[in-house]
Amino acid sequence: MNELEEKLGYHFRDRGLLEHAMTHSSYANEHRGAGLTSNERLEFLGDSVLGVVVADYLFQKHPDMPEGELTRTRAALVCEGSLHEVAKSLNLGRYLRLGRGEDAGGGRKRPSILADATEAMLAAVYLDGGMEAVRPIIRALILDKEREKSADRDYKTALQELVQRKPGAAVSYRLARESGPDHCRSFEMEASVDGKVIGTGAGRTKKEAEQMAAKAALEKLNG
Repeated sequence: MNELEEKLGYHFRDRGLLEHAMTHSSYANEHRGAGLTSNERLEFLGDSVLGVVVADYLFQKHPDMPEGELTRTRAALVCEGSLHEVAKSLNLGRYLRLGRGEDAGGGRKRPSILADATEAMLAAVYLDGGMEAVRPIIRALILDKEREKSADRDYKTALQELVQRKPGAAVSYRLARESGPDHCRSFEMEASVDGKVIGTGAGRTKKEAEQMAAKAALEKLNG
């Protein structure tokens, strides 16, 4: 656990809190005689702590951002995918206490388990050192990467908001072409406004291609 503390830049006064945060229910169930409990309650608390810190950060940093965009941005930053990326950056799976079956089944790499453990870890820091301890950790691990997390959302959102300025106008996306072998597919999507194609984009997934099509459409409309 010393190594994990070094990665976090925080040293626990109560090391038991961090160990508790790394304890999956499968491990606790296998060691009931030892009186262990899982990290599920910590996960609950961590979710709330994370939400408050992220909401406060966005509210202060983006005074002109509307409520809907604040909500979407917060959701992107605290979603399972975002927390999974944090866990991978810390190699959190290495420190988990898992039951034998869960461990053998690949639990150390399972996104849901890693995301939950990340929330539990943040709760442990909060309980040990308060908001002043957990806030800089959340900022370093998640909030400083806000632009990266927002990139996939911005083009489609920006296009939608631009088009909605014209009453009755609507954006739609259509798959124009699909190619490549099953393990390496390529998609080309068209972005249309009121049935007129104004942008095309390609990507390895349909969602990625849609974002690129929206980007091309924005460039055309703003050009």
